[in-house]
Amino acid sequence: MTTLTLTRHFNAPPDKVFAAITRSDHLLTWWGPESMSLPEHDLRFDRLGPWYSVMMNSDGDRYKVSGQVTHVDPPHSVGFTWAWHDEQDRRGVESHVTMRLVPAQSGGTDFTLTHADLPDDDTAANHETGWTSSLRKLQALFA
Repeated sequence: MTTLTLTRHFNAPPDKVFAAITRSDHLLTWWGPESMSLPEHDLRFDRLGPWYSVMMNSDGDRYKVSGQVTHVDPPHSVGFTWAWHDEQDRRGVESHVTMRLVPAQSGGTDFTLTHADLPDDDTAANHETGWTSSLRKLQALFA
């Protein structure tokens, strides 16, 4: 299994960043790579329970991912499971995502995203591309 870790600094206090990464109205502004839309979703990471999103590219290809929110610790961290669905809507290999927030010494928030239990390095590289694109949109909210 492979683990992907990405870090960012946001120019906002942890409570504002936490709201952006957990509340549906904020999630919809940054969730998914920059070229994707979200025609279907139940994105709420502010409570335990199921979640899902369908991302769609400009060609109309749809990519569904779902999981369970496993912990919510405002404004410090949120964790959830993650599994892509196939064409028959069957869930694939499950991995785990944790987003941690720490007040930065210089102000703002230091953010760490850990995506663990990925099956191999190629899968981790693909997720790194997607998360990096999504996090660019998240970072723009606090620019």
